[in-house]
Amino acid sequence: MGKLRLLGFGLGLGLGASLVAAELAAGAGTATRTLLVLGDSLGAGYGVGPEEAWPARVQERITQAQLPYTVVNASVSGDTTAGGLRRLDWQLKRPVDVLVLELGGNDGLRGLPPATTRSNLTSIITRTRARNPHVAVVVAGMQMPLNMGLEFARDFAAVFPEVARKQEATLIPSLLASVAGIPELNQGDQIHPTAAGHALVASNVWTVLEPVLRKQSSGAQ
Repeated sequence: MGKLRLLGFGLGLGLGASLVAAELAAGAGTATRTLLVLGDSLGAGYGVGPEEAWPARVQERITQAQLPYTVVNASVSGDTTAGGLRRLDWQLKRPVDVLVLELGGNDGLRGLPPATTRSNLTSIITRTRARNPHVAVVVAGMQMPLNMGLEFARDFAAVFPEVARKQEATLIPSLLASVAGIPELNQGDQIHPTAAGHALVASNVWTVLEPVLRKQSSGAQ
């Protein structure tokens, strides 16, 4: 994968910390379960309308599938795994049935050790499970541009499948597959997806998430 494609995985440092943490309206009237998205600027939908960001697109698919989930988008632009861990307790005031964990990209862009990212992601999962023993966890895979160094990029990319495996979570292998590095699917910074890019990200998420939701809603263990 070329450098330009990998650059699409950056999550935009210095974009501020405006919290997007509202229950998405579609399907909320009949939903009985909560799907929490804990993410950064990709989840927050930086540069697009809230209804165009991938969490809202996922809610549309949930509603169409008549599954009993409401998406709560608790994504903050520029957030790191440490930031997500710090604000997790506030999010866990509500019961959480499914956690989609989309953090880590800003750790990589800041050159934080992959071991730190791994530790924080693990702590987020274990703390969520301590409050919600039956929560289903989905981890979004991330990558770094090669200009961060080949060894760093390799070690960073390995964090997410390792965390998913050790924590028995479900992995989205590449959140930005078929989006990163494609100019027409990204905004001018070539980092954050356009509305069309978010629609494809939602498809990447839904491919992995739908079986998780169906299994949980059917009561299968």
